[in-house]
Amino acid sequence: MVSLRGWASFPDDLPDFDPDSAPSTPQELFLDWLHEAGEHVLAPHAVTLSTVDAEGAPDARVVILKDVGRAGWAIATSSESPKGLQLSKTPQAALTFFWPGRGRQVRLRGPVTPAAPDVSAEDFLARPPASRVEAFIGRQSQVLDDPAQLSRAVRDAERWVAENPDVAPETWTRYLVAPVEVEFWQASHDRRHLRLRYRDTGEAWVRERLWP
Repeated sequence: MVSLRGWASFPDDLPDFDPDSAPSTPQELFLDWLHEAGEHVLAPHAVTLSTVDAEGAPDARVVILKDVGRAGWAIATSSESPKGLQLSKTPQAALTFFWPGRGRQVRLRGPVTPAAPDVSAEDFLARPPASRVEAFIGRQSQVLDDPAQLSRAVRDAERWVAENPDVAPETWTRYLVAPVEVEFWQASHDRRHLRLRYRDTGEAWVRERLWP
């Protein structure tokens, strides 16, 4: 067995965080942390999306955050993808952001709702050409018996996108995660990590310090 204890967990210099001066909403603090992370780490908007399958087993993958606002955190995918099918059956999800170069993570969870078709279409048409081609290929996570099949599917999808530049797949869906809890975690070298949780009471956000 290989020991992993020799690897550093956090950088030498960690940012300051004063939970007592945190803003009243998690969206405000998240955007502050996101922009700060963007100055130090690659793809700060990459997030682990966790769902459950038909048997209740957890599933997770990394996706890209599309937007964040008062209503929640937005992601997008095909409704026919594994994550889309899981969300249709169990419309609950968790999002986990981890910025190791800053010793920070943000965790949130709550119900998920699909956006209106026109909003989802607008999201799709804003994607780069290669990403639109990928979406039209479909069959995400299905078994690929022959790589030549993928090559043919790519050519067909490229042709379709070129001939229909303003058309989005009906299955492309933008999803909004409206969290009931959002936790901000700041690492500390003395292991007395700072944890601040925002909890939605239905009327306002309540801020709570958590034990490390």
